[in-house]
Order: sequence, then C-alpha cells, then structure tokens
Amino acid sequence: MRPRVIVNCAMSPDGKIAGTERRQLRISSPEDLERVRRLRMECQAILVGAGTVLADDPHLTVKGMPPERQPLRVVLDPRGKVPESSLVLDPRSRTLMVTLEDCARRYPGAETLRLGRGRIDLPRLLEELGERGVGTLLVEGGGETIFSFFQAGLVDVYSVYVGDFIVGGREAPTPVDGDGLHQGEHIDLRLVSVERLGGGVHLTYEVRRDA
Repeated sequence: MRPRVIVNCAMSPDGKIAGTERRQLRISSPEDLERVRRLRMECQAILVGAGTVLADDPHLTVKGMPPERQPLRVVLDPRGKVPESSLVLDPRSRTLMVTLEDCARRYPGAETLRLGRGRIDLPRLLEELGERGVGTLLVEGGGETIFSFFQAGLVDVYSVYVGDFIVGGREAPTPVDGDGLHQGEHIDLRLVSVERLGGGVHLTYEVRRDA
C-alpha cells in the first residue's frame, strides 16, 4: 500500500512562497510552526526537491526528537546537484537521496535510490517508501516538486497556511509551479477545515477522487 501523501506549505495572501530571489521567507506564525512540528512528528518521511535544498538548506528534522525517531528525509535530486555540505546529509536523521537511473552521484552518509529516466518515477518511489513502512509522506516543496505530485495524481491532502503580508513579483515562486496543467484542466479539492493561527489562517483540503 502506498503512503498517504500530505502536501504542506505556507504562502502569502497573493500566493507566493518566496520573493523573486527565491529565498525562503518566514511566512508561518509561531502557532503555525508548532502545527508543522506536530505534523512532522506524525509522518514517517519528509520529502523536498533539490531546489529547496539549494535555496534554503533545510535540515528536515523535528526539534527535540532523537535521531532514531526522526522521520526519514527524502530528497529528489535527479541530476545529483545537492552539495555534500547540505544539512539534509548530516547525521541527525536517515536520508534517502533519489536520482535518475543514469545519475552516478553518491552521497556520504545517505542511501541512494535511482528511479526513472528523464524524470523521477514517483509512483515507484511511493511503492518503495511503503515497503519501508512509511504510512504518511509529508511533501514540503518546492513548487516544482509539489506540482509533480499533483500532476501524477498522488496527493491526498493539501495543507496550506496563508500568512498576513504581500510579497508580489511576477517571477516569485508559488506553492504549485511546474509546467501547469493543460487548458481546461484542474485538480478538484474539498475544503475540510479552516483554522486561524496567529495572524494567518490554516486551510486543509482533500483531493477529490470522484470529480
């Protein structure tokens, strides 16, 4: 059985997750950061793309949890661009680096999985994670990675915090970037909860399978 996939992100009211320089912005309120910490504790794996690692250098761990209880860190790095100094490769948790089949890159202190030609085979990745005991996968970005999961029909829950300031910029990234869907296509969501957290609001949607 494949893992349940939760996409979680924070954006400004004008739909941006970063400025035009594509550097991380602190959009979440302290209350939302605590929500995200609890959410991470409930997941067996946390996934980001290489672009997020290159831009933000996250460690993808839960503060206060010992290494043996930390979620598995999963990084999509098709062409092997993530540097060895990245925090996701530190010993605070296990890390699975996922590349294309023709990428020969190896990463110290991490396991490497090579899946797909041209693009990473996400359904096969979820099968692999399910076999490793991952029941819930948390996808945290960036926009290209999130779009690829939506495009493949693999997202179950879309969780988004909307902050309280405008970012602007036609080149500023959004939660779901990528190539976009074809004319007339869209992904149907069902709003299941609304919660005010600090100066912003947290929205939870389920992806509709009956549309």
